[in-house]
Amino acid sequence: MASEPVFPPPPTTSGGADPIELEGVTKRFGEFVAVDHVSFRVHTGEVFGWLGPNGAGKTTTIRMLLGLLRPSEGRLRVLSYDPVTQAKAMQARVGYMSQLFTLYNDLTARENIRFYARVYGLSRRERQQREEEILLMAGLQGREDVLTSDLSGGWKQRLALGCAIVHSPKVIFLDEPTAGVDPISRRDFWELIYAMAQGGTTVLVTTHYMDEAELCQRVGFISQGKLVALDTPDRLKKLRMRGQVLEITASDPDRTLRLLRAAETEGRLPVEEVAMYGARIHVVVPDPEGFRETLLQFLGDQKAGVKNLEWITPSLEDVFISAVKS
Repeated sequence: MASEPVFPPPPTTSGGADPIELEGVTKRFGEFVAVDHVSFRVHTGEVFGWLGPNGAGKTTTIRMLLGLLRPSEGRLRVLSYDPVTQAKAMQARVGYMSQLFTLYNDLTARENIRFYARVYGLSRRERQQREEEILLMAGLQGREDVLTSDLSGGWKQRLALGCAIVHSPKVIFLDEPTAGVDPISRRDFWELIYAMAQGGTTVLVTTHYMDEAELCQRVGFISQGKLVALDTPDRLKKLRMRGQVLEITASDPDRTLRLLRAAETEGRLPVEEVAMYGARIHVVVPDPEGFRETLLQFLGDQKAGVKNLEWITPSLEDVFISAVKS
């Protein structure tokens, strides 16, 4: 199995324009504010994670950056283009992969690549060159003449990414690109993202998988349309976590979770947050050492069957829950 790829620190800028810029961007639908005065920049060659619950405003943000929605307020720039007034010129230089599969199932892998190359206006020579480059990049050699409908989910995602970058865009937007894909295929897909970023492509990606978010160079958390946190994963875990995390392993984790949440709601335990992580429970407390014995006694009185309780370094998911609830 390949070793886990490691990104360098986020790229720095020399003071010029970044490939993606938002300043005070707001989008209203009637009285509903989907995106609320959001500002951030994404640097050249950076993989930027745009994270939030369903309905938080992630896809709306991308649609404004692509020129598909007009912002109600604020300023947008993509590769120095204004998506509102220069959408056509800008769209020819960016790539987009949506969470919905958009390729043609009755075409082969090669035919899909060729079709999108024609859509983007590549010459015959450019099309032939990009076909071979994308088949190699996506590992689709030997599958180029297979109908897309017969490819597995992971191979379809690789092909969809290849079609999205057939015109060699400098910026690519990936909206939950690995939704519904198995973990091994997700990892392989991210290998392709790493390769693009190391080649200078700027990537903005939304994802619900926190293990993927950990691999982004910087992440922004959006909740109810507002940007609530923005930094590297490591700095967010160090600086933005409200409290510290005690991890509980119990014989009946569902019952233990219910007991802790009831005690939290009733004010019997002064904890910040209680959440399930796989088969374990994370409890956010102001001081892990000071609250460890209190929790052990409470759970012992409730006969919760605690097997282990220890302090752990918070995960990005812990920080995410803390940020969106603050």
